[in-house]
Amino acid sequence: MTLRHIAERVGVSVATVSRVLNYDPTLSVGDATRQSVIETAEAMNYEPRRRKPRLVAAGSVKRIALLHFRTPDSEFRDPYFVAMRLGIESRCAALQVEVTKIYRSHDGAVPQIPREVRGIIVIGWHAETEMAALRARNVPIVCVDWHPPGDGIDMVGSDLRLATEKLLTALDELGYRRIAMAGWAEDHAPTKREPRARAYAAWMNERGRFDERLLVLGENSEESGHSVAGLLLDRNPRPDALIVTNDTMAMGAYRAIHERGLKIPQDIAVASFNDISAARFLSPPLTTVRLPAETIGRQAVDLLAERFAGRDLARQVNIETKIVWRGSTRAPAAPGADAGRLPASG
Repeated sequence: MTLRHIAERVGVSVATVSRVLNYDPTLSVGDATRQSVIETAEAMNYEPRRRKPRLVAAGSVKRIALLHFRTPDSEFRDPYFVAMRLGIESRCAALQVEVTKIYRSHDGAVPQIPREVRGIIVIGWHAETEMAALRARNVPIVCVDWHPPGDGIDMVGSDLRLATEKLLTALDELGYRRIAMAGWAEDHAPTKREPRARAYAAWMNERGRFDERLLVLGENSEESGHSVAGLLLDRNPRPDALIVTNDTMAMGAYRAIHERGLKIPQDIAVASFNDISAARFLSPPLTTVRLPAETIGRQAVDLLAERFAGRDLARQVNIETKIVWRGSTRAPAAPGADAGRLPASG
């Protein structure tokens, strides 16, 4: 798969595709085109061409490892993590670094990391025994979307608690009062709520409005979004707004709503997280909190580069999230909202 294939599919020049995938800050291109290039690269399973490894100082680093908490097939079903990986790979290509991808196996075996690896990017939760083994290698480590105990390891991600509170507060200010959430449990702790679900419960409890019937946990999949949303829609009284933990689950929630003959947002509003490209094309387009996966991936590589350049104190970087208002909810009328509202279709 080459840049030319992607360019032909999107209808832009090869140079534009190259600059988008290398996150050229000087490129002037619309968000829709940029997202289309990234999503097409994901769909076509594009990988940057590997070059002779070099980072910061010639010969200082030969290879880094990308250690994922997901299996390859489960990562591919989640556009958020695919975009994050593309951000990592593109930044490595720009810095002339070789990256070895290591995924979780289906049998749960602890992955083996090549001895020549000189830095590690860890995506998602990993057991303390695994982290201890990684620390014992005495190479720089950057954790992405998860912060292990302690403060000695670099970390980058978005504050999901804060993002959830921002969304809840905004919906509350728009007049929604009976707000439900379709979420999931932590992958490594089936009885523990994922951060957005915990933030939802805390926000509601602080206001004396928590109703355990309005928080239902399923799995991170479109089909689970369909079934969990169905349970919430059948509550009496029905919620007037539904927060779904990511856009993939939201697509399933849309199906459940349409099957019951309900209209979005007239009968129930829907909001979500991630802002994958498909969110714009739902009917109506989906209000969602943009989690900048590609930016997070690039920042992870930059944190490693800083370590290789001599930084010896750990850094924890939180990347800003923004609400993208679209037709699945009412939207703030005041100027300065996070994004313009797109009209509902149909």
